[in-house]
Amino acid sequence: MPLMDQEDQRAILRAAQPLTGNAEDFAPLLSRAARCRLVLLGEATHGTHEFYRTRAAITKRLILEHGFSGVAVEADWPEAWRVHRYVTGRPGDADATEALGSFVRFPQWMWRNADMLDFIGWLRHHNDALPEPEPRVGFFGLDLYSLHASIDAVSRHLTAADPRAAARARVRYSCFDHPGGATISGPMPATGLSASGEGEVLAQLREMRQRTAEAARANDEIAYEEAFNGERNAEVVHAATRYYRSMGENRTNSWNLRATHMADTLDALTAHLGRRRREAKIVVWAHNSHVGDARATQMRSTGELNVGQLMRQRWGRAAMLIGFTTYTGTVTAAADWDEPAESMEMRPAIRESFESLFHGTRAGNIMLDVRRDDLALATLDKPRLERAIGVIYRPEHERQSHYFHARLASQFDVVLHYDETRAVEPLERHGRFDAEEVAPTFPSAL
Repeated sequence: MPLMDQEDQRAILRAAQPLTGNAEDFAPLLSRAARCRLVLLGEATHGTHEFYRTRAAITKRLILEHGFSGVAVEADWPEAWRVHRYVTGRPGDADATEALGSFVRFPQWMWRNADMLDFIGWLRHHNDALPEPEPRVGFFGLDLYSLHASIDAVSRHLTAADPRAAARARVRYSCFDHPGGATISGPMPATGLSASGEGEVLAQLREMRQRTAEAARANDEIAYEEAFNGERNAEVVHAATRYYRSMGENRTNSWNLRATHMADTLDALTAHLGRRRREAKIVVWAHNSHVGDARATQMRSTGELNVGQLMRQRWGRAAMLIGFTTYTGTVTAAADWDEPAESMEMRPAIRESFESLFHGTRAGNIMLDVRRDDLALATLDKPRLERAIGVIYRPEHERQSHYFHARLASQFDVVLHYDETRAVEPLERHGRFDAEEVAPTFPSAL
């Protein structure tokens, strides 16, 4: 081992806090997070049990002890809204398994897994125990892939609330060509949209915003929440049309459109939840590639930004970014798009990576406050490789497919390293691919 790595490992050992499984492991993190409005919890893979379990444990403490009022996840709005209705006690699904029932498209295991089932059940139990009129803790999706599902959601909402408005929406949204046979490698859902069609989409969004404002003025919370849901689905339709078009033209632009939509959704949620709370606080669950500040990674050189960067720019110290890393173990992933979920052996991290550096300390699972003023942690602001596994794992192309350069101490505020991890347990191994929608995480797999 190079002498420099040994010196870096000694510095890390001096600064690291062991993660023993004790309830007080996260006390320093929680103390700092309590002062924040947004706490973003990452993951190095989309299929690791320890990441889901730890995010759930931290989120529960933030809700119980520090008044956090919403959980926003890297998922599509309509599917997450169904969960939101369940956890807040609205009529519909009988249990958490049913509430997760809309997550049927690849990669459904990201949300239909045993850890999520436990967390959704806990959140419903927590909300049921709250006295009236205490606001319930919500569950929301940040992503924009649900073009056709969101169109249908707008139509259903307006059909119940205002049939004439529903008829206008159907006319406006008729500008879309429903390709029917679109696949991952085929045409994107919005590629046939004309300039006049874009105007119709925007007109529908403006009308939905107006309806939400009117419901807010009427002070009818149930009508307001339904109107807000309709508005957010109209926002998804508007964002998705731009995203799918840019995907065929410029990958950086499409990534940035997605990141900006997710960040704008977070801002909208803080305003929405803030109606009934003096200061709304939200926990975010997403991949490290979305949570860590893009300016501290190789994304910066290609002009890409992400949610973590945007939240720091908009919220400053009120946004806390927490990353997760792992050295080896197993991971739930697929060998290719729309393939079955598998529990795969995850190769030990390559030597030039942060994960290998942490493993070399022999400290096991550790927490590092990487942003504090500590010369011992200056080593973590040196560029190294960082592991990133999405919904696809290709160990035969480990270096090319699953690592990027980063400066960890600038990318995150806190890093949690779990040295050996195991695969998250899906509720089922197979999922349906809906030809009218693009699979979540396409094309980046993150």
